[in-house]
Amino acid sequence: MKYSIILIFCIGISVFSGQSLFAAVGCDLNDPDRDVARLFPGSTGYKTMYVAIDKKGGDALLAQIEDRLGDKFQGLFETADVPYTIYEIYRGTDRIGYIHGVNQKGQYGGIQVFLVMDMEGIIKSLYFQKLTSKAAKELRAPEFGKQFEGLSLADFYAYDIASGKTKIPGKVDQIKNPAPEAEQDFHASMRAAKKNLILMDEFIYGNKFLKYFKGEAQ
Repeated sequence: MKYSIILIFCIGISVFSGQSLFAAVGCDLNDPDRDVARLFPGSTGYKTMYVAIDKKGGDALLAQIEDRLGDKFQGLFETADVPYTIYEIYRGTDRIGYIHGVNQKGQYGGIQVFLVMDMEGIIKSLYFQKLTSKAAKELRAPEFGKQFEGLSLADFYAYDIASGKTKIPGKVDQIKNPAPEAEQDFHASMRAAKKNLILMDEFIYGNKFLKYFKGEAQ
């Protein structure tokens, strides 16, 4: 199944009339046709959707997302007008999941973390498209990414961004840093994963995991 695709590539800084105009920076797969087939085996096609916090709820929604994340959005990667590209995955005419990436600041530069998710919001795999880190080899290793499989936002709510630890024991505790000397990049990757899950819950899953944040889940 083929779909027409309009790609929005990462936007840089433009200069007009002697003034710098700072544009929000989005995140897209470098080669969607190739990457979707590789990241979502068994898929036959995809559609792209474009969403932004400022179009969905503006500053009020941004504040809610920051509250759920437990951290403030900062920099060009995390403004309310960042264009998020969501890949809706199909097998034949059946929708079978999503791929979504976010930009995250690491110790030495930018990190792009994509999550492959099923229709229920469960992580199928994690993919670093860009990873500027001395521990890039260790973080890109299949053994590290495999630790995220089967987890959801319900699990990641226990992960505290400020401390880099879980508030209560849970499945996220099983995710181990493969390179202790790159602790900052490990925590950046964890923050990116949690942020990604929260955005997808807001944009796609109808806030089905919000009850876990509020402590209302049974």
